Amino acid sequence: MRYFLDTEFNGFGGDLISLALVPEYGDQDFYVSLPLPAKVHSWVQQNVIPYLRSVPLGVDHMLSREQAARHIEVYLANDPDPVIVADWPDDLGYFCHLLVTGPGEMITIDGLRLELINAAGFSAAANSRMPHNALYDARALKDFCLGSAY
Repeated sequence: MRYFLDTEFNGFGGDLISLALVPEYGDQDFYVSLPLPAKVHSWVQQNVIPYLRSVPLGVDHMLSREQAARHIEVYLANDPDPVIVADWPDDLGYFCHLLVTGPGEMITIDGLRLELINAAGFSAAANSRMPHNALYDARALKDFCLGSAY
């Protein structure tokens, strides 16, 4: 199954702040936020932090990096062929980096595929119900992808 991915991070190259996966089928969204870095980029402070925990009840909230990785492990455990879909390379990079739990160690996963799409015409800021919130942006990406022939 395809999972639509979005992340929020602390400015260009900064620490991961939140990550969401929205499945193609069903309503079992995945969302985590991680502890904030000591210094938050001013744009992130203004545009991301106010919406960081504005997610529905029942989704995971602030977890350590290791806990977030283990939750991804459980979330994808029953899917024999998960495909992670993103519209921006950094999203895939942050996702993959989160799978690594230590030197030479990673979560248990039988495999997955990554898909970077050309989302010309899509803007999370314009299409998301709550721009710069990873969960709502991932939902907007899903809606865009399922409504187009990407």
